[in-house]
Amino acid sequence: MKARIIVTLKTGVLDPQGKAIEAALKSFGIDGVEGVRQGKVFDVEVASPDAATAEAALKSACEKLLANTVVENYAIEIA
Repeated sequence: MKARIIVTLKTGVLDPQGKAIEAALKSFGIDGVEGVRQGKVFDVEVASPDAATAEAALKSACEKLLANTVVENYAIEIA
C-alpha cells in the first residue's frame, strides 16, 4: 500500500527557509510569489492488511520521528 505524508509548519511559526526561497524567486525575476512556506513530503510503502492499520502505523511514525508536532502539522494520504 502506498502512502504520502506531508509535513508543514504550523501557522504562526516563523519559516526562514520559506523567506529565503521567496527572496531567491524574486531575485530570479519571478514576480507575484508571496508567502512561501516550505515543508517535507515522505512517500512510504506500507505492508498492512488495510488502510486503518496503515494509517495507525504512519501516525505513530509521524508522532515519533517524521514530524516535530510542537511546530509542525502532518497529513497522511493513503492510495
